[in-house]
Amino acid sequence: MKHRFSFQDVMTVVITLALFILMAQAPAASAYSDSNSNDDAIELLDKTSKAFAQIVKKAKPAVVFVQVEKVVEGRGGRSPLGRDPFGLFNDPFFQRFFGPQLRMRPPRKFKQRGQGSGFIISPDGYILTNNHVVGGADEIKVKLADGRKFKAKVIGKDPQSDVAVIKIDAKNLPVLPLGDSDALEVGEWVIAIGNPFGLAETVTVGVVSAKGRSRLGINDYEDFIQTDAAINPGNSGGPLLNIHGEVIGMNTAIFSRSGGSMGIGFAIPINMARAVKDQLIKNGKVVRGWLGVVIQEIDEDLAKSFGLPKAEGILVAEVADNSPAAKAGFKSGDVILKVNGQKVGDVGELRNKIALTPPGTAVTFEILRDGKKKEIKAVIEEKPGASAITMSKDDILSKIGLAVQELTPDLAEQFGYKAGQGVLIAEVEPGSTAAAAGMRPGQLIIEVNRKRVRSVDEFMKALKQSRERVLFRIKDGELSRYVAIRLK
Repeated sequence: MKHRFSFQDVMTVVITLALFILMAQAPAASAYSDSNSNDDAIELLDKTSKAFAQIVKKAKPAVVFVQVEKVVEGRGGRSPLGRDPFGLFNDPFFQRFFGPQLRMRPPRKFKQRGQGSGFIISPDGYILTNNHVVGGADEIKVKLADGRKFKAKVIGKDPQSDVAVIKIDAKNLPVLPLGDSDALEVGEWVIAIGNPFGLAETVTVGVVSAKGRSRLGINDYEDFIQTDAAINPGNSGGPLLNIHGEVIGMNTAIFSRSGGSMGIGFAIPINMARAVKDQLIKNGKVVRGWLGVVIQEIDEDLAKSFGLPKAEGILVAEVADNSPAAKAGFKSGDVILKVNGQKVGDVGELRNKIALTPPGTAVTFEILRDGKKKEIKAVIEEKPGASAITMSKDDILSKIGLAVQELTPDLAEQFGYKAGQGVLIAEVEPGSTAAAAGMRPGQLIIEVNRKRVRSVDEFMKALKQSRERVLFRIKDGELSRYVAIRLK
């Protein structure tokens, strides 16, 4: 039989060994001396334990339990072959073979429930949590540590960073102070508080295992703090605290083969979450900065090819026409070494820095060109596509969680389509009706309500004719299919 040891088991062993070492090193002159040494060691451990307890006691009142509900529709019930516990017979593939008997069954509405965590950031009820916790929810309820329950409304959400801000109607609430995640170091103690599996106010302790984790495929913008503090389903949106009781991260995801904690958890750095939060509260959306370059990592072979002493910096592979980079004088082959005097570690870090820079801000880049260092100043602009992407709070697309944009020649080539063939799906909100229907970014919408569409304008005109439902014809590679989404 294989035994699994928890983090607490390991810590017990470590503390016990530390006590033995302290006892072994203590002067052996007398029993009195041994007793003093043991007392000192125990006193030190007791102070450490009480310090953790005090941090938790102060922080817990500001950590909340978030419960969500969403009404979804499906053709549940019994199939011609008996029970259909996995909903296979809702799939069009099976409907083709089992015929009208399946298609005639009326759709059934039912509630999906979910849960997560959050933490209060202002006395008047603003709460920070994950977008994947509240995105697409029809109803959000928040339970405070003192037992009070409130309905919450969404102030703003950003699927690309997985940050959301919700608010409850309350005053004089306890607040968690936000720290500085940039100052955090690998090896520091951290404390996670949340509601894993619905177990309210659960506390786990660990260390910072790594920083700057990116390209994990969890979010579009990633710069995760990795920790071995146990994080499980339901911890999402909860705070990761330093030993001063400050929030330095928001628990978001885990790496797991079992569904439970395996000692690898990821938290969004609070500096990134704070920047997104400020925009969501002020504008209800996030506007990201744009430089207009295609960048890549530099390995040893590339370093030698560009005459670099070692593999460092970020290589500019391409400069977009009429972009801020082009206007500033960037060229393909430039190597970006610093941004505003700070070294850049990898592509993800540079991408995040630019994205979080407000449009109109002048940024100084130190680059290496033809073996010589020089400075270039570029004025960051708003990321293009914001005007081409159609998604407002009041339209049909917002309701179903979909954003589209023009299929430019470059995008057509990238996704294997032909320019003018349709409208590209740019974004699908996690947990939305569109996501449930299997719609994904990169797919092409070629018909709306049986009308051919080749531009965003044609798409919107056809969409406005929708009443109770909208019928899309979607192309994905060489295949196409119909997707019907009910609006009421």
